[in-house]
Amino acid sequence: MVIMMKPRNVLLGITGGIAAYKTPDLVRRLREQGADVQVVMTDGATHFVTATSLQAVSGHPVRTSLWDADAEAAMGHIELARWADRVLVAPATADFLAKLATGSAPDLLTTLCLATEAPILLAPAMNHVMWSNPAVQANCRVLESRGIRMLGPGQGDQACGETGPGRMLEPADLAARLLQADRGAAIHPSLLAGRRVLVTAGPTREAIDAVRYISNRSSGKMGYALAEAAAAAGARVTLLSGPVAIEAPAGVERVFIESADELFAATHARIDDIDIFIGAAAVADYRPRQAAPGKLKKRTAEMHVELVQCPDVLASVARLQNGPFTVGFAAETDRLREYALSKLEGKQLDMIVANEVGDGRGFDQDANEVHVFWRTGECAFPLTDKKTLAHQLIELVAERYESGFGSVAAIDLPALASRD
Repeated sequence: MVIMMKPRNVLLGITGGIAAYKTPDLVRRLREQGADVQVVMTDGATHFVTATSLQAVSGHPVRTSLWDADAEAAMGHIELARWADRVLVAPATADFLAKLATGSAPDLLTTLCLATEAPILLAPAMNHVMWSNPAVQANCRVLESRGIRMLGPGQGDQACGETGPGRMLEPADLAARLLQADRGAAIHPSLLAGRRVLVTAGPTREAIDAVRYISNRSSGKMGYALAEAAAAAGARVTLLSGPVAIEAPAGVERVFIESADELFAATHARIDDIDIFIGAAAVADYRPRQAAPGKLKKRTAEMHVELVQCPDVLASVARLQNGPFTVGFAAETDRLREYALSKLEGKQLDMIVANEVGDGRGFDQDANEVHVFWRTGECAFPLTDKKTLAHQLIELVAERYESGFGSVAAIDLPALASRD
């Protein structure tokens, strides 16, 4: 089903990064979705893309200077600032982020950003080392704390020939994210602005030998949908993923792991500055005590593999002093409520999402239904596609997180945990 977008006034700011060459395509895609687009370029941007091409695709004259005598005779920068329903800066360079974070207004684009009351969204684009620089990250945190939303960056090949986070999101994805709040079921783009979210997804594999492993049926679809929804809600999202065949959500930093030990290490290497942890991965409970270095040969009718417990990633995060808001998952074949509540209390979680699996439910499916419990409340979400469900869950997680983890709908955990 095609959802028609109501027209919106989008002010597109373009700064001096190589990704500026993609902006005519971005303008075209915004207009295809019903947006009216006006373009403002910095001086640096004019070295990468021409005002002529942008005027041709937007249908409006392109502004490049605060000192345009004709435009400013009628206070054109104020008129533009008031015209815009949304401001998108793509690409947003490190220099631009620094200027906006300090309130500097040396050119038309930064002046407009200070003068507008419209939501501002930035699509960072720079070398991966620059993006990781503490000064750039500090500027991003300042901007996010003011309600400015970051779209990306993504990961991939960069113009410098290196690979890593810092690549501007593709025009189609930027257009969809910018206008998604017009869709009835879309998540609010500033719901988790400024928050850092760590999501785990997919299965783990515990090696038996060089070619065999113990694993489970998790597809990773729910965890990936949650990571995508958290990013759409404005969060900075890192996704720790087991082996799955799913593309990384745009704007999400993805790190692949294989075993429970690797997931434990990757989680605790990143957990210090995380606000919300969502443990959607299906982590193995046991692993072989020792994996054979080569392939085991079939020599006897029986083979015995000694198993030992894997580290409990979810419980280890929940028990951290001053740790993040921690959300766990419980996939059960029976006694869903009892087991979910027991896990909620036993692991000291802030919230648990429980669903039944088996007989075509849960694993490998595109839809799911869940029951959610927290220490003082609960709610249920009926069967729906996992992307819609992920938006509903992220909205609930944000609500519980912002309310201090409490609720008015009280439940008695010990009593419910013992009920058949």
